[in-house]
Amino acid sequence: MMKNYLKKTGMKRIWMTIIGNIFIGLGIAVFRYAALGNDPFTAMNLSLSERVGMSYPTFQVIFNLCVFVIQLIWGRELIGIGTIVNACFLGYIVDFFYKLLLLLPVSAEALWLRVFIVLVGVIIISFGLSLYQTSDVGVAPYDALSLITGKKLPRIPYFWHRMFDDALAAVVSIMATGFTNIGLGSVVSAFGLGPFIHFFNKHFSEKLLGDREV
Repeated sequence: MMKNYLKKTGMKRIWMTIIGNIFIGLGIAVFRYAALGNDPFTAMNLSLSERVGMSYPTFQVIFNLCVFVIQLIWGRELIGIGTIVNACFLGYIVDFFYKLLLLLPVSAEALWLRVFIVLVGVIIISFGLSLYQTSDVGVAPYDALSLITGKKLPRIPYFWHRMFDDALAAVVSIMATGFTNIGLGSVVSAFGLGPFIHFFNKHFSEKLLGDREV
């Protein structure tokens, strides 16, 4: 069964989602290193994991498994190998790169440098998301939530479903640990990634996949 799935999906798409998640993880780690706020989902998991005294990667896997139940019931068509890669391994990828960044001999203390690092993180995350989304081999449980509610409430544009989920995640993060994990990076993640993802889609990911397969 797995062999048939891999053959039907194609190794190119699978590698794109794997590499895409590696870049997403690196970008999130860069955001954490800049300490100017994370994307709402990461911020929520960081805050809650700190609150309950659990490692961030482990907590994120547990949270994803809980949300996966919703995806399994109402969004089964959104499940694929990309779902597994993102839900089970992204937190560990983030943690790995973040620990590597902490080994750098230079600390990011100046505000201008931290803002610059956030911008670098935006480029990295956007590239990763472009690969991950273009591969189209499964959606992460959190990402599936807005797609599921969008399907249930089609009169409300998808943008608002996603904004509600992100706003709720940000509120939970603030309630757990204040504004420790919410800041400029959170705002940039919510509103600034789209144009960069579109650029990478057009000039790299879609060409890499091949026009016939997009």
